Amino acid sequence: MAKEGQTGQVKERVWRPEGPVDVTLALAVHRRGSGDPAWRRGADGAVWRTSRTPDGPAALRVAARPAEGAVLASAWGDGAGWALDMLPALLGAHDDATGFEAPEGVLRETARRHPGFRIGRSGRVFEALVPAVLEQKVVGREAFRAWRWLLRKYGEPAPGPAPEEMRVFPPPEVWRTVPSWDWHRAGAEAVRARTIVNAARHAAKLEAAATSQDADRLLRALPGVGVWTSAEIRQRAHGDPDALSVGDYHLCSLVGWALTGAKTDDAGMLELLAPFRGHRHRAARLVELSGVR
Repeated sequence: MAKEGQTGQVKERVWRPEGPVDVTLALAVHRRGSGDPAWRRGADGAVWRTSRTPDGPAALRVAARPAEGAVLASAWGDGAGWALDMLPALLGAHDDATGFEAPEGVLRETARRHPGFRIGRSGRVFEALVPAVLEQKVVGREAFRAWRWLLRKYGEPAPGPAPEEMRVFPPPEVWRTVPSWDWHRAGAEAVRARTIVNAARHAAKLEAAATSQDADRLLRALPGVGVWTSAEIRQRAHGDPDALSVGDYHLCSLVGWALTGAKTDDAGMLELLAPFRGHRHRAARLVELSGVR
């Protein structure tokens, strides 16, 4: 359980996972570029991450203690307790790889090199939706620039001793009021802006989705949210090991090259990953981690 710290309003938790957990790898999927105001890695190797929890803003510092078989987390802000309660889920404690058998080759070798690989879940759907929509049909650096600009403009300073310039994701009501000129300044055109603003109106319903399948149904009912965007959101918010990013500009070629030595398209990727149904995102992540390009 989280406990009140001795200084300020810090709360702390020590979690001892069953088996290896790669803290940085689990949290890296939430990082949106090297200058992400909601994600930092300290000189000591600890990862800082901010989030808007159901209880309010939180800044979370997570440090691995491999010699002790433990993870030490500290949190600040109104949402500190919630963030610490979610720590195991965030780091993949509920990730169930039952039924996934990596065949001889790239997948098995990558799984062997990353024994701490886990698919975690943040439990925050709208927080995963905004950057996913910003990344639609643009190169990464443009999307990351828009994310940085909007968080620096509308996000509140991170609570506690978080690194300078860290910001907390704004609540849905703030996203609904971002004016058109600020979307333009951020580099997000009207279509993506409308998608985010409309999704903000339905944020409470999206957060209440009990399963990834329920979330997929609700997300894809929103104008501007398709298969790729829904998958990107559910990978992070629900930790869905089967939420494959169909429509990704690079992923299908990468999967084809890693598994067959030749590029392929989305249809080819789906065929190659069909034996891993239930774990297609897991297989794709292992391909990404393999270093094969």
